[in-house]
Amino acid sequence: MTHSMENSSNSLTPADNSAFHQISSRFSEPLDCLAAHLLYECSEVLAGIKPANLVSLVNRDRTCGRNLYQLWQTHRVELTQRITNLKFRVLLSKNRSLLLFCYNPEQLQKHISHSGIRKILAISGYDVCKDNDALLDELCRRTEKSGGFPHEVGLFIGYPTKDVAAFMGIVKLPFACQGPWKIFGEPGQSLQLANAFRISRQQMGRQLAGCNSPFECLETTLTTNSFFLQAE
Repeated sequence: MTHSMENSSNSLTPADNSAFHQISSRFSEPLDCLAAHLLYECSEVLAGIKPANLVSLVNRDRTCGRNLYQLWQTHRVELTQRITNLKFRVLLSKNRSLLLFCYNPEQLQKHISHSGIRKILAISGYDVCKDNDALLDELCRRTEKSGGFPHEVGLFIGYPTKDVAAFMGIVKLPFACQGPWKIFGEPGQSLQLANAFRISRQQMGRQLAGCNSPFECLETTLTTNSFFLQAE
């Protein structure tokens, strides 16, 4: 397949973009602006329902006047020191953009250890005897080489295994519907998961709207259960 399994799942809809602009504009410090963006984009990972997310940072000014690509270049060391429960790897770097793989190491380890996922990775040419860092190294190499998304990236970011395997042609399942990713076979569980992702992002938006800084928001998220409540 030449098209991507992604359906702009990590880009905001116009309505979401407007809402998040209102949130991010609350933070006057450049580091806070970048942190708020990454926390919002990693909502599902912070909620513990997704091992990783892909976040694109484009080298252009946003409507607020900030350039997230340039902010990353300037503040990435400090940001990674302060957001200790997430790790960041650059999967793809171009002159005008970069693609971040943002993940929780413990969640990713547990996720990638699943026998079904490792089987698909092995079929895809990964050496599954190696550790997660080596698997991520291989994913980085493939992303750089292709200049886009290797189809198996869906396994690393928590898409349902059946949907990834069907998209790759490893198993035969009928196309069911288009959600944030392409869904095959019985869609119920996949749609429930997509809804959980949506809820976690709504919750993070609410947290960011009520905090004085994104780092305060992160601390609140990690020390209370409020983030995991159902969105209305």
